[in-house]
Order: sequence, then C-alpha cells, then structure tokens
Amino acid sequence: MKVTEAALPFLPLCRRLLPARLTDLSLALLKATALELAILAGHLLLYPAGIVQERRDSSRPALPAPDGAAQLPTETKPPVVLLHGFIDNRSVFVLLRRSLSQHGRQQVESLNYSPLTCDIRIAAELLGRHIEQVCERTGSRQVDVVGHSLGGLIARYYVQRLGGDSRVRTLVTLGTPHSGTRVARLANAHPIVRQMRPGSPVLEELAQPSPGCRTHFVAFWSDLDHIMDPLDAACIEHPDLTAVNVRVSGVGHLALPVHPAVASGIRQALDTAHPGEPSTGRSNGLTVA
Repeated sequence: MKVTEAALPFLPLCRRLLPARLTDLSLALLKATALELAILAGHLLLYPAGIVQERRDSSRPALPAPDGAAQLPTETKPPVVLLHGFIDNRSVFVLLRRSLSQHGRQQVESLNYSPLTCDIRIAAELLGRHIEQVCERTGSRQVDVVGHSLGGLIARYYVQRLGGDSRVRTLVTLGTPHSGTRVARLANAHPIVRQMRPGSPVLEELAQPSPGCRTHFVAFWSDLDHIMDPLDAACIEHPDLTAVNVRVSGVGHLALPVHPAVASGIRQALDTAHPGEPSTGRSNGLTVA
C-alpha cells in the first residue's frame, strides 16, 4: 500500500503554489509529515486503551488469513513479542498485531514497561522474564521480537548482554537508535533518554564483542525519520551480529509500526530469517511513498 495523493488531496495545489525549486524530497517530507500527524492523532485516541497490560489468553484463535495468502505451517512460527518505544504503550501495535494474526501468528503478545523506567538494563531484565513466561505458557523454545524505537534497544540489550540469544530467534527493530541519536539531547532530563545518546555506557556495552550470538537481526530504518540523527543511527553495524538493515522510504518515525507496507516487510523478515545465515548487510529496502 502506498501513500498517494488521493490520501493527501492538497498536494496538487501545493505543487502549483510552491516554488519550482521545491524538490521531490520536499514533497515526500510533506507527505510523511502529514501522515505522522494523522498517526499521532489516531494514536492519542487509542493510547488510553493500551495503558493496562493485556490479558493473557492462550486460547485466543488467530484471525483467518486473507484469501490467496501463501502461508508457512503455523507450527513452525514461534510466538511474537511486541515492545513499544519511549513514553508509549502496546496500543501502537494494534494494526501490526492484526496483520501478524491474519498471516498465521497465533501467539502475539505485547509488553508494557513503565514510562518511569530509568534504565534500559532494568527494562531488558523485565523483557527477559516476560519471554520466559511466554515460552512456558506456549511450550515454545524461542520467540520472535519486534521492537519500536527504544523497545528495539531494550530487546537488543537482552539478546546481547543477558543471554537472550538463546530465546530470541529473530529481533526486528523499527527506528531504533542502535548507534545513538543526537535528537535525544533535547530531552535528556530522563535517564533512559540519555542512554540513547551516542557514546552512552549502554551503547558502548552493545558495541562490545558478542561472539556466537545466535539471534538474527533485521533493522528497519527510514530516510525521513525525524527522531534519528543521523538517519543511519537506526542501522545495526556490528561484526559479530547477523543483521540486515532495511531502508524504508517515505514514512516517518511514528509510521514504522503502523504502515501496511512496513508490516509486510516485518512479516517477510520473521518468516524467512534464520539465525546463522551469512546475510549481514543492507537490503534494497521498501519504497512506501
């Protein structure tokens, strides 16, 4: 699904009124910004519903797959754990969760961590306990994890520093500041935000050697992500990690866990990624706009 001018009817008028030197990049940024504002408005409406931790219902059936959708056997798909970003909650994953369920993921769970959490390490320990509970409840040996923004960093810390690579088969991150973002300096009153700055002790820990790490990493990064400075801060560059960096064009930070084209890329990453594959590098990416 593409973001088209039909969704933003004012763009043809903008082309006539704005100077000719307005580039395609500027128009893409305009569309991405409009989409971000629309997503923010919708998310604010859903936010109260996501404050409370979700009820664990192992008997909940998956939604039927769309007609004609090619499916892997359900029993080959491990549970998926979704982890939100800073000052957010599980409501950000409403659409992604539905997409995963429609394509055969019977076990999809979201974990809320408190906005008062002041240390990525503590949040990573909480994630580890939650994943152990998921494995015990479902009988699965491993899970897949999708983390948006800070959530991806928390999950990566669990995998690299707390032995989570034995439990996490695939970790997908969406707009996660793997090498730190300078934008975080604008809100550095919060300790966990300071940990997302370049050169923080937490990021230095993640840069240390991780020989034998068994988790497969897929990092989605956007060329219009206003939270990442620089933009490729959301890429994973580590000699010991098996990772693919996927460039997304045409969407901003908030749209990454919401946009259907990104959801399709996430499903593909979860269905095809296998630990140990020699696939470190950058993919061709997704063009959304």
